[in-house]
Amino acid sequence: MKNIFSKLASGLRIPGLWLAAWASTAAYAAKDLPGGPSLWELNLQPAVTSIAEEQRWLHDGLMIVCAVVFVGVFGVMFYSIWKHRKSVGHKAASFHESVTVEMAWTIIPFVILILVALPATKVIVAEKDTTNADLTVKATGYQWKWGYDYLNGEGEGIGFLSTLNPTHREMSSNGAKGVMPDDYLLDVDNPLVVPVNKKIRIITTANDVIHSFSVPAFGIKQDAIPGFVRDTWFRANKVGTYYGECTELCGKEHAYMPIQVKVVSAQDYSKWVDGEKKKMAAAADDPNKVWTLADLVSRGEKVYTANCAACHQANGKGAGPIKPLDGSPVVLDADKNAQIKTVLEGRLNGAMPSWKALSDTDIAAVITYTKNHWSNKTGQVVQPTDIKADRS
Repeated sequence: MKNIFSKLASGLRIPGLWLAAWASTAAYAAKDLPGGPSLWELNLQPAVTSIAEEQRWLHDGLMIVCAVVFVGVFGVMFYSIWKHRKSVGHKAASFHESVTVEMAWTIIPFVILILVALPATKVIVAEKDTTNADLTVKATGYQWKWGYDYLNGEGEGIGFLSTLNPTHREMSSNGAKGVMPDDYLLDVDNPLVVPVNKKIRIITTANDVIHSFSVPAFGIKQDAIPGFVRDTWFRANKVGTYYGECTELCGKEHAYMPIQVKVVSAQDYSKWVDGEKKKMAAAADDPNKVWTLADLVSRGEKVYTANCAACHQANGKGAGPIKPLDGSPVVLDADKNAQIKTVLEGRLNGAMPSWKALSDTDIAAVITYTKNHWSNKTGQVVQPTDIKADRS
């Protein structure tokens, strides 16, 4: 018997070492992300808004209430079963009803529910009070990115798309090998920027399917539904970068739809607004401008890399159910309206999303790029006016 246990111990020792080594490697490979998830996180993320603080207090308080009720109910039950068991001579009492017991198990839960409902109602009402906002931003969900439009307050008129950092998408496609950044699959190219200690109203909607705008550190989660407008709000009391994700299953790229919010000082926010407006003015395109083939292809390559390469690949060959663009009959078709319609409206009930959120120039550029890249040498040029005409 001793030999058997010795062999078992030696057999388990090596896997144990492997497990310890793996755990050690995992601990060093990942770190806590300020404003985002943490290692071995068992509770809510650190709160940076009053609402999130209230939610945390409510969560912890209810856990205590549930634990007390659980211990009380099951403690009495198990004590009764053990103390009055048949083996020590007890016999079951014979009675039909007890008014006292029935009143007790009605009144006590009722009182507990009232005590729980009062603070919960206070938090829910506060969550829905979006009045008197300093800044209003519309967050539109797309497959699979967010569009932000500043509607009211400082920064009114600014709008942009926020997409997952393409290098992170490439890491994921390659199997997430090697050292991953702490903000892996959470970093974006254009984060939402807001000032600290200001009430920010977020209006949510969607362009295609149901999405959900959620930032745990702010204590907000609001569905974005096509054809409907919902709203929520937050007031961040600490400068920093905070992360969230779309929390509604919205398609095959659902995991690549992060939310990144930069909370900055009032002075830095004003500087950011000035910079964004200058960039918008510099990037504004004349809708009637006639572009050359070379200029459209150059711009189209950037648009393709940022928006299309994740699915159709950089080589245009597609993958699995994703159709290839290299040699595609739609791309090679002399009737350019077919491809324009595909880009504007999407295909197969959202399997390819609509890209109408892009500007006329960007859509014209990316279509021209696909028609004149890889083995596609059509020489065809699509102008912004062509897109404008199809939109209408």
